[in-house]
Parts: sequence; structure tokens; C-alpha cells
Amino acid sequence: MTTRRTRPAPRPPEGTPPPAELARQARAVLAHAVRIAHWAADGASPGAAPLATQALERAAAALELSPAQIQTGWDRARLAGLIELHGDTARPGWRLRAWDRDDSAVLRGWVALFDAWSLVHAAPEGIEATAVAEAVEAVPQVLSLLQLSAGPVTVPALLDLLGQRVAELHEERCEVPYGPPQQPAPGSPVTGQPEDLNALLLDWALEGLAAVGALTLGAGQATLTPLGNWAVWVKLEQICVAAQSPAGNIEQSAADMLLGCARLTPGPARVEYRAWLAARTVGSAVTELLAVARGEDALLRGLAFEALRVVGAPAEPVVRTVVSEPPLRPYALLWLAEYEGADPDDAQDVLSREEATWLWIDTAAAVADHGETGLLVRHLDSAVQGTVPALLDEVRAVGHPRTVQVLVALAAAHPDPALAKAVRRAAFQVHTGGS
Repeated sequence: MTTRRTRPAPRPPEGTPPPAELARQARAVLAHAVRIAHWAADGASPGAAPLATQALERAAAALELSPAQIQTGWDRARLAGLIELHGDTARPGWRLRAWDRDDSAVLRGWVALFDAWSLVHAAPEGIEATAVAEAVEAVPQVLSLLQLSAGPVTVPALLDLLGQRVAELHEERCEVPYGPPQQPAPGSPVTGQPEDLNALLLDWALEGLAAVGALTLGAGQATLTPLGNWAVWVKLEQICVAAQSPAGNIEQSAADMLLGCARLTPGPARVEYRAWLAARTVGSAVTELLAVARGEDALLRGLAFEALRVVGAPAEPVVRTVVSEPPLRPYALLWLAEYEGADPDDAQDVLSREEATWLWIDTAAAVADHGETGLLVRHLDSAVQGTVPALLDEVRAVGHPRTVQVLVALAAAHPDPALAKAVRRAAFQVHTGGS
């Protein structure tokens, strides 16, 4: 048997301020965003993003800020998870509620903003989306150089690294150019060779990172701030966590990873989820997990939402969109209730009777497909109806596609002949459409 070799987690950079000082700096970066979030959450009904002119004017008058400061703060408040939009109503996010007392919530909010730097600072006009995406993908290497240098780095050195990384990305994708370089489209601000494009994109990236407080810009050079230095270290630590996945599921698809975690207890399973997530971008990981949740395997559906709990705040907007999908609705409602602070034992209260019954059948299907017969019998006790006749009446009405299979499996597993007979009768009625 071979022993899995792992890399030690990186140590925080020497001279890194303590968390309380980092949180103080993060609060300073997001000070306007917090004020605007409180204003919006206090019933101001600011409307959808971007803010309408009237809302901008009301907020500017109330907070004594310019309309430009209001719009910038509003965008940052949303990206940092300080406010959540529900239609035209803004509600305080959990981070806003914890802002004054929880340094870790503050730092996680700032990291969310740091991760979204390319949304905070609009990309130059006239640049193809592919080139912008390549620059965003190359920025982690730029940040790594800034951290390793532990001081100012000249723009030419950063430009050279950015160009090398973009070329590597082209090579990895087998994008070999043929013929002379293509000329930029009319109206494009780029007028020459790829170096000109990379220089423009580097300037944009550095300005975007400076805008969120990750670095400072001087005459032809850039330097990481303490917050930026710490954030790069956090990302490196996540990579090392991914390299230390105990069960070795990092390179698996979401479905195979979840199946590999199915027999694990919650603690080790969460370790696997974190390792798998750390090896991917948040967007691609959430998309893959939800694709699995939409499949036919009810066990994987439940596990996918467990993994999304580990994702946390970055998954919230996407989870909110799937509430309209009946098979995912109960899972999404429970996820959102717990995300918004509900105790897991009380979260079930957000489900209607029909939604709770649907979830009961879906969970029973997972047990029938992957669990033990005794567990399926014990699952009866978790039904909200309280009695088997009431459960069977509502199960027949809810329309879950696995209802017949669940009832047949339950009848076969239950030791009480009379109850098993009633369950088989209900399965037959559902199958034939009778009553």
C-alpha cells in the first residue's frame, strides 16, 4: 500500500497583521457599502440593481454621499453579501447582521469582494470577452509574484508574467495561431500587438485589485496591501487543502465525488467537499453540483446540497434561482433558511405540507436505492403527517415520480403485515391512477 504524500499548508506571510487588524482594514474598505446596506435594509426599497436614479438621489441625500459613491457602495454591498435582493426589496445579509461583532464574517465578506474584483471594475471597452477571461485567469500568478516579492514589483515584470501565463493558456487549449496577427476591430482601444493588449488588461486588473483594497499603485509599480497579502495566502492554503484530500476525490466529477462521500460521516464528508471545491472555481463547482442535483438519483440530490452548504455565500444567488424547480425546491428552501440563520432543526418549518411530503418521498427513494431496509422503515417516523394513513393519502396526491417504487419498497421492508398491505394498496392505486 502506498502512502499519499501531501504538501504542508503554507504559513501566513511574515508580518501578517492579526485577524482583528485585518478585519479593521476590511471594515474601512467596505465602510460606504455597510452604510448603504443599512440604509437599504431599513425599508428604503431601493429597487433592482443597478440602482434607479430616484433611489440614487434618495440615498445620496440621506447618507451625504455622491451618486457615484452610492452606486459603487451598493454594488460592493451586494458582492460582499451585506444585502440580498428579493424582487425590489433589499434584506440584510447575515454578514451585515454580524458586521460589528464577528471579525471572521467581515473578512469573508471582503474576500468575496476580492474574488469579484473583475466585476467591481469594468473591463476596457472594445476588448473581446475571451481576452478578458484569460487576463482574469492569469491574475493569480500575478498576485503570487507580488506576494513572493514581499514589496513593490515593477509593472514591466508583472506584464512579462501576465504575457507568459496567457501564452501558456493558449498552449494548454491548443490554440496555435496561423497567419499574421488579427487586427483589432474598428473602434477598439488596442492598436497594436498582443503586448499592447496585455498591457491594457494588466492596467485594468491592477486598478480593479486596487479598487477593492488588495494592492496599492505607485509610479510604475504595484504592492500588495496587508489584506491582499493575507488573501493570497488564503488561496494558497485552499490549494494545499485540495492536495490533501484524504479520500482522493479531487479529480472526480461531482457525481463520482458525491458517491465517494456517501458512506462518510458528516465531518470527513465536509473535508472532501472542501478539497473538491478548492480545486475548482466557485461558478463551475456550483453549476456541476446543481446539474447532479437535477438528475434521477435522490441520494446525490441531497448530497449535492450538502456540498453547497460548504460553498456558502457564493452559492446563494444560484440556489435562490432553483427554488422555482419543483424537484429542487424543498432542498433549496432548506438551504436558504439555514443560510439565513435558521437552526437546522427548525428549518423544516419553511416547507409547506406538500413540499415536506415531496422531500420525504425523495429521501425515501435515496434510502431505497442506497440504504438498508431497516432505515427505510425508520424513515416513516420522520413524516410530518404523524400517521401512516394520513401519510399515504398525501403521498398519493403529491405526484412524486418515485412514489410507486418507494411504496413498494416500504411494503416489502415493513414487518407489520397489515401496514405492509395498506402500503401495497396505496402503491397499486398510484400506479393505476385509482383512489
